Amino acid sequence: MTEPSLARPHRNRMQPRLRTMTIVSASLLLLIACDSNSTNTTASNPPPAAAPMAQQATADPAPVASNVQEGEWQAYGATIGSTKYTPLRQINADNVAQMEIAWRRPAVDQYYLDMNPQQRYSTNWNGTPVVRDGVAYVTNGLGLVEAFDPGTGETLWVQEPPGGAEGLPGAPTRGVAYWSDGTEARIFVQRGTWLYALDAATGESIPGFGDAGRADLQLIPEDFERFRWGGVPMVVRDVVVIGQAMTDNFSNKEAPRGDVHAFDVRTGELRWTFNTIPQEGQFGTDTWQDRSWSYTGHAPVWALFSADEELGMVYMPISSSTNDMYGGHRLGDNLFSQSLVAVDAETGERVWHYQTVHHGLWDYDPPAAPVLMDITVEGREIKAIAQITKQAFLFVFDRETGEPVWDIEERPVPQSDVPGEVTSPTQPFPTRPAPFDRQGATEDNLIDFTPELRAEALEIVSNFVMGPLFTPPSLVTENGTQGTIQLPGSQGGGDVQGAAFDPETGYLYIPSITAPFVADLLPGDPEVTNLAYTKGSRRWIAGPQGLPLFKPPYGRITAIDMNSGEHVWMVPNGWGPVDNPAIAHLNLGKLGVPGRPSPLLTGSLLFLGEGQTGQRPGGRIPPDMPIEIATNSGGPNFRAYDKQTGDVIWERELEAGTTNAPISYLHEGKQYILVAIGDRDHSPELLAFTLPQ
Repeated sequence: MTEPSLARPHRNRMQPRLRTMTIVSASLLLLIACDSNSTNTTASNPPPAAAPMAQQATADPAPVASNVQEGEWQAYGATIGSTKYTPLRQINADNVAQMEIAWRRPAVDQYYLDMNPQQRYSTNWNGTPVVRDGVAYVTNGLGLVEAFDPGTGETLWVQEPPGGAEGLPGAPTRGVAYWSDGTEARIFVQRGTWLYALDAATGESIPGFGDAGRADLQLIPEDFERFRWGGVPMVVRDVVVIGQAMTDNFSNKEAPRGDVHAFDVRTGELRWTFNTIPQEGQFGTDTWQDRSWSYTGHAPVWALFSADEELGMVYMPISSSTNDMYGGHRLGDNLFSQSLVAVDAETGERVWHYQTVHHGLWDYDPPAAPVLMDITVEGREIKAIAQITKQAFLFVFDRETGEPVWDIEERPVPQSDVPGEVTSPTQPFPTRPAPFDRQGATEDNLIDFTPELRAEALEIVSNFVMGPLFTPPSLVTENGTQGTIQLPGSQGGGDVQGAAFDPETGYLYIPSITAPFVADLLPGDPEVTNLAYTKGSRRWIAGPQGLPLFKPPYGRITAIDMNSGEHVWMVPNGWGPVDNPAIAHLNLGKLGVPGRPSPLLTGSLLFLGEGQTGQRPGGRIPPDMPIEIATNSGGPNFRAYDKQTGDVIWERELEAGTTNAPISYLHEGKQYILVAIGDRDHSPELLAFTLPQ
């Protein structure tokens, strides 16, 4: 066991604050209610029976643990409701062009590089800072926490790696969570198989939390799968909620579950566990035929959580179960796979759920934290929640009850002809808002800039299965089709970039991409797997002459009025392949780039980059596909859009593409815009934009 981690002090280090520790000691009682999907490790009363689709929250509202000062960025998504919004408007359409870079900060502090000058770290740095009480906190390129002055970028403290230099290697995560009870403040971060609690003033580990300041997240035998995640802890009602990421390579139909766990913010004790795949006696087992719930695994929350402190509820976008493209061994709708589930933050009891994909075969996980919003629909005030999806639907619910704000219809969908597969006869289609990106690998959606390009596109797709949304994956056959072209693909539509909500106008802004892939299945080799069929290469697919296969935009932003469900505007994000010789003479205007940038919404403007640059060839990118049109390939530009019209107000070409979720905050009377950039050719760093003195 390693020694408790200390913090490396730097100049301008903050004075330690008064620390008051409350140790809660209680015997652990294992309560398994026969209709509950959570295991609560603290004593509680048995929950009432849950309704199939929704039930009212019963917990009394609790006060917010600490006051949030004006101009702070209090959580990864601005708030725990994931709005990505600040009302700040010091930087506005009239002066945004005057912005300049005030400071830069590298992805890894020099202290760590002095420990090991050869230390390597990811160039795709996705850490997003939290700014509280005049201090910024961020996970660095190694997944360790660094605190810095938000006005200068200068380091205040860094988290000491466990075990010294040997503990340096680590994967980046998207950020930290902040908690305070008014007398002490803590920073929570997940790194590797541990949840760390740090003193927000000094960076030192909290000795009374878990084992020497950290709680063990390896709650399944490591022989099955080592715990990993790249998300952000969710702190609400004095619990810390943790998801996990699991492998997409399925060796057998038996696998560990991706359960959600919550820990006590003070002691680090496990408070509850929610079974993302229901177990014996729990609600939802009837959606798994032949007791397939007993061996099927995965279904983690690899995306991020949202929460409502007042309601005391956590919202969990649960992903797909084993195997995500073939389900002949798990017939049925398969709750809670690919569902949005609301639970009581203090007990983990399910309050309501909605399954966005039945018996998933398309890798259509809910990919981002749902967005909390208060809207008025036909004169009725609604505390709502909106979940974007890879399939380019926006599902909108009353976040207290789970009732849809607008009707959701079950519509017939194409059926699978793969032996042993039984596809759900219907899938849910929201009637409002309309889809925010192109759906269906159909001839009508193929590229048609010129008749020649259209004819070449038709020739390309003749070797594949085509069809509308939810056309199932298909077998690769000799002298036959080579799989199903799926649009949207496995990375959207919408994806990890999420969306941003403006509470003043009621508009939701969704970045998305038009990016197909090939959903191909191969027979399972009985010597290595008991799965009848396994996924193939799942490669991206190019169109004719180095162009995309389907019509543009290839990256876009859609603004939706959430009080009416109507689209307000849609614009391409970026220029895209306009200089391709096959279409350069057509002067087409912006076509969009297929990067996945996250939005930032202020009181005056919408900021958005173009996403990752410098993708490497290979992997899912076929040899005939130019890198710049491949899924995830963005560009170096960072823009400010007019929120009402989508017009570009300002743009700047940066040294590399944007890699994190940008933020904005007020420090000593000045508004700042922070964004991370980096790629193979440019060392990752944070840039701080502000107006000149």
